[in-house]
Order: sequence, then structure tokens, then C-alpha cells
Amino acid sequence: MSDSFSDSLDPEAGFTTKSTSVSQAAADLRDAAGAFREVATEKAREFAHDAGSQAKAAGNRAAETAQHLKETAVEKAQALKQAATERAQVLRETAQQRAAHIRHVADEQWVHTRDKARELHVSAEDYIRQHPTKCVLGALGIGFLIGLMSRR
Repeated sequence: MSDSFSDSLDPEAGFTTKSTSVSQAAADLRDAAGAFREVATEKAREFAHDAGSQAKAAGNRAAETAQHLKETAVEKAQALKQAATERAQVLRETAQQRAAHIRHVADEQWVHTRDKARELHVSAEDYIRQHPTKCVLGALGIGFLIGLMSRR
């Protein structure tokens, strides 16, 4: 059977003689498999190296993007802080101006009210001096009414 097998092998298929044995063919296949394994291992290493390089580059790009975003956020936060500070300063100045205006108006009103109270006091004293009997009787009447209301 081995003769008919070896006779049917084509020399162009990689065998040069008809007397090639099965063990020789197996050895050739092992050698070819070993060479294929070496090539495949080398290709896998190259692929892994390329993938690692690409991952490193992507990581660097991500770090750069993150740094850029951080810087942009810091700049915007500082601009917002500056705008808030300016707005607060404007509001503070406006509030101080209004408070000063209100204080001035209140002072004028106080002076006017005090003068009016003095005038009323003087005119009340003049009236009491001119009409002492009416004032005493009026005070007694008001006292009597208050006394009646407080009993109930």
C-alpha cells in the first residue's frame, strides 16, 4: 500500500522523489508548521507592539485633551469669578449710594418731625395758658372715660 501511495504523489506538490516516506512527509509538515508558528508568533508580536503603540498614542491624546479641557474650565471659572466680582462691586456701590440717599432723606424727615413736634408743644402750652379751665375739665373728662373703660 505504501508503494501505491508514493506512486500517486505528484512531484510538483513538493516531493522530489517517489520514494518519500510517510515519516519524511510528517517531518516536512512539522518543519513547515514550526516555520509557520515562528512567522505567526512574529506577526503576533508585531501586532501587539503596534496595538501597544496605538494605545499609548491614544492615551497621550486623551491626556492632552483632558489637560486642555481642564485649562479651559479653569479659564472659564476665572472669567466667571471676575464677572461675579465686578457685578458684586457694582451692586455694593449702588446699595451704598441708595443707603446714603435713604439716610439723608430720613435725617431730613427727622429734623422736620422734631421741628413740628416743638411747634405743637409750644402751641399746646400757649393754649393751656390761655384756657386753663377748659384743659383741666377736659383732662378730668378723659380720665373719667378711661376709668370707666378700664373697669369693664
